Amino acid sequence: MEVRELLCLRTARVWIMPREALAAGWLPCLVSTVNEAIEQYERRHPRVGIILLDHFGIDANADRELESLLARTCSNMEWIGLVPPEMMEQPAVCDILAKYLYDYHTLPVDDSRLITSLGHAYGMASLRVAPPLHCGMMATGHGCMIGDSPAMRKVFHQLDKIASVDSSVILIGESGTGKELAARIIFQHSARRNRPFVAVNCGAIPTNLIQSELFGHEKGSFTGAFRRQIGHIEAASGGTLFLDEIGDLPLELQVNLLRFLQERQITRIGGTEPISVDIRVIAATNRDLREDIRMGRFRKDLYFRLCVLDLELPPLRERRGDIELLAYHFLCNLEPSLNPLVRGFSPSALQLMRSYHWPGNVRELKNRVARALVMCEKRVISPHDLELEPESQFTEHSIQGSTLAEARAEAEVLVMQRALLSCGYNVMAAARKLGVSRVTLYRMMEKYKLLTS
Repeated sequence: MEVRELLCLRTARVWIMPREALAAGWLPCLVSTVNEAIEQYERRHPRVGIILLDHFGIDANADRELESLLARTCSNMEWIGLVPPEMMEQPAVCDILAKYLYDYHTLPVDDSRLITSLGHAYGMASLRVAPPLHCGMMATGHGCMIGDSPAMRKVFHQLDKIASVDSSVILIGESGTGKELAARIIFQHSARRNRPFVAVNCGAIPTNLIQSELFGHEKGSFTGAFRRQIGHIEAASGGTLFLDEIGDLPLELQVNLLRFLQERQITRIGGTEPISVDIRVIAATNRDLREDIRMGRFRKDLYFRLCVLDLELPPLRERRGDIELLAYHFLCNLEPSLNPLVRGFSPSALQLMRSYHWPGNVRELKNRVARALVMCEKRVISPHDLELEPESQFTEHSIQGSTLAEARAEAEVLVMQRALLSCGYNVMAAARKLGVSRVTLYRMMEKYKLLTS
């Protein structure tokens, strides 16, 4: 017989576990405080819990602790409440039951019904476990980079190699692809991991302050310089300096940065003594720096100083196989209090996410999942909750086919995707909209791999 852990939180009133439940293989772990419940939850990882709500509404602090426990655990287990009948008239109790609990029973408990409820809760908890992240993953103290697609496995392999050396790196990728996360992974897997990591967004600092921010200044060196300031380069001494959006650095500052990379020395504004600084520089850009060089917006010599190593991070539309993994990762790791009822995504929501263009990449996906958690009123997220505009994925598309057959194929794919999105992936409705039979549409979807993409 399978033994199933059952976390039981009871406070003032004593409640006895039915013998039938013990005979059915339930192993109760009885606790009387929220702290004990958290300790046993982290130690035993139960899938089902029983909570005796006989003391709720008496102590506001205790109520907040209890709600915090339920919000923290309900994404990984199901709770069943036991409630005295008179407490069902309290709105706060009803709110707790509706928000966090799989089921509830009024006292006195019908033992046979409770055992059935426990079995259903255990089954639901088992079914809704998020897809296992057996995929590739590289973690930092600030998050993890997840992917199982060939493109991401190549990225992980390159990150390993880049982290093992101490050369300058340029990370290339669209906004939202995880360039800063990749920089932190390189840093935390490098020999400099116990030294500072300083991140600077070159596009977010006013032009008149960039030199002072990077190189620092001495007291009295200009109006408003009331004290000496250590710049970001000096602050990163011994560690890693991450220059995000390096393409936005003004040309006059590019000269100063190049001189530092050549000499490994800086001079603060208003200072005279050169200061030696040993750092590794990781730069990132979402621009085509080679085009910027051609247009005179970026120095060629600085580019080659920075680009000893380079790594391109793929946009999300080029790693569609990772979308479901990422969506469930965000669902499980976003603040549970956003919506503790949500347990997953509907098939049509997953299909919509796999087909959407994702101009904002992984950052946009995370934001959409967070929005869907707030808006969802059911146990699974629907396409409506995601609020992805069907037309938005086509605005940046252009037909790239070099032959008439390739161009026709691209056009057919775009039109089919548009129809499917607008019909919520109802194939029959999409076929009617396209003026073809359902069988024809299925055949074309299979031809262009739209059934599994």
